Amino acid sequence: MKYDVFTLFPDILGSFKEYSIIGRGCDRGIISINPIDIRVYTEDKHKRVDDYPYGGGHGMVMQVEPISNALEATYTNGKMPDKLLYMSAKGRKMDADYCKELSHLDNIALLCGHYEGVDERVIKRYDFEEVSIGDYILTGGEVAAMVLIEAVSRLIDGMLANNEAAFEESIYSGLLEPPSYTRPEIFKGDKVPDILLSGNHAKIEEWKFKNSLELTLQKRPDLLNLFLAGSDSLDKRRRKILEEFIIENNLDIDK
Repeated sequence: MKYDVFTLFPDILGSFKEYSIIGRGCDRGIISINPIDIRVYTEDKHKRVDDYPYGGGHGMVMQVEPISNALEATYTNGKMPDKLLYMSAKGRKMDADYCKELSHLDNIALLCGHYEGVDERVIKRYDFEEVSIGDYILTGGEVAAMVLIEAVSRLIDGMLANNEAAFEESIYSGLLEPPSYTRPEIFKGDKVPDILLSGNHAKIEEWKFKNSLELTLQKRPDLLNLFLAGSDSLDKRRRKILEEFIIENNLDIDK
């Protein structure tokens, strides 16, 4: 997967692409992150990339010419990437299914806005799809772009040591993850649950599954409803635990 990130602040992505899972993915050639400095492509002698909005209003708007020039210079053969995404609070809300969809692509262009956004003609001319990571405002699109890159990249084959691990985690599995513990076994009188020290892997998996159900009911009942509706594929052991859980909590599986 190649990510072309069109930005006014390319240095922001410098350390991001060097560390942890993203860094390893770049080193192995599984992904590449290519920051492109929009300011390089302005025709203004003062390197301005923004101007006052027509019709009045607060703030400044990123101009169409520098962004268009950057795109045309990057894709000289006229072939655009599989997706052109503009990180925008007005866009489609990013979720697990959308990340899965993007993870199958080969090349994504990400446009990071600043100020009051970008000239609408950029969006229309190049058919950018607007994407939001949440209902809040950021100073610029770089942080949002990095969130998208990490969320999508984790789902690409080879990025994680175990390819199934990404889909066993919260949200993708349909349930929130159970509590996690590590050494020391006892901290200020607070002990790790005995079952996790038992070595009985079957019982441990049952404990984890039941705790995932309980946490999801407490914190994300909306996810639990979806999980219940699609739970027909569970194995016999988990089905039994789920049925007991439904009875204990007076849940309606058809809800």
